[in-house]
Amino acid sequence: MNAVPAQPPWLPTTRQIAIGGIVLGLFAFWLTIPPVSARSPWWPVFAGLCAIAAGIWAVTRDVRRPGWGAIAAGLVGIALGLLSTRASVSNLDQVVVWSALLSSTLVWATPLTFAAIGGMFCERSGVVNIGLEGMMLAGAFFGALGADKFNSWEMGLVCAAIAGGGFALVHAVMAIHLRADQIVSGTAINFLALGVTGYFFIQIYGENGTPGNLPRIPDVNIGFLGSVFGHLSLMIWLSFVLLIVAHITLFKTAIGLRIRSVGEHPRAADTVGISVYGTRYAAVVLSGMLAALGGAYLSIGYLGSFSENMTAGRGFIALAAVIFGNWRPFGAFAAALLFGGSTALSFRLAQPWGNASVLFQALPYVLTLIAVAGVIGRSVPPAAAGRPYVKQ
Repeated sequence: MNAVPAQPPWLPTTRQIAIGGIVLGLFAFWLTIPPVSARSPWWPVFAGLCAIAAGIWAVTRDVRRPGWGAIAAGLVGIALGLLSTRASVSNLDQVVVWSALLSSTLVWATPLTFAAIGGMFCERSGVVNIGLEGMMLAGAFFGALGADKFNSWEMGLVCAAIAGGGFALVHAVMAIHLRADQIVSGTAINFLALGVTGYFFIQIYGENGTPGNLPRIPDVNIGFLGSVFGHLSLMIWLSFVLLIVAHITLFKTAIGLRIRSVGEHPRAADTVGISVYGTRYAAVVLSGMLAALGGAYLSIGYLGSFSENMTAGRGFIALAAVIFGNWRPFGAFAAALLFGGSTALSFRLAQPWGNASVLFQALPYVLTLIAVAGVIGRSVPPAAAGRPYVKQ
């Protein structure tokens, strides 16, 4: 019987061809924006068709997910590339300023990072936290209130963390001890935070709003790092530190092992003496405090003011980042960068297009839907997530 000859090691695999197709799809769009700015529509069409061909090659050889990804990337690359070639050079130069886009990406990714890391700890312990949005909103308001009344941004962060932890504690009691549906409980937290912050905002500040001279979280100026990293907010640098600490804590320490064991096999963890209730309470409260710090960054770090419902769904985007990042810190951060980048791009696109700019504001939410839909069936949540534990 004749043996099938092995594929030479220098030939790319079908999966590698599909991934190359995805890169080609992105390249089709990149060709048409600064600094390249190819004006002929044939360039993005050619690169996009090559990406689609690579995807079809992979799909016909049963490498389906990367293959369909290459096909989608090719189609999107052609569409965006054709739109870019039809736009004026002045509009493109106004929108695509890479230093501004990168710095704005970090700005908008930071609140998502804090909330996503908090949500990751919570879900790793077995409790689903839909209430991240409300906890972020509470942190934004009470952070601004604390900074105003104590005339200190440090106290603003402390007040934000306390408020977020308080709302998280309510969710923890309902989800852990009362064994309420965790989705319903988290939704109730969102409405509660919206009502509480709105009421106190009107009662304390009225129609005038928060003062214009709120103490703000300072920037860290490191000139030799350039225009993107040289003048970042302290909270952005703290988010980088948080990533490393979260990864080490979750995967390299006994505390992280307890959190993961409670979220995967709570009865086995209880059998060996780990407090399931205590671990879950701590994880939920921690998630609320971190989400609130993300909200406080919006009010006293970036904008310098508070307005009603100012988080505008970012807590749900953070929850999507947790899923998209496969419940891992650096994965969640990558997703936060993706969603933060789409927000930054939507603001840049809004500048030259006038009234049509309203449409671009939906870009982060549309991208969130696409990203979550794309990982359904691939991401595996902690086994006990969403399931109340009854101690026997």
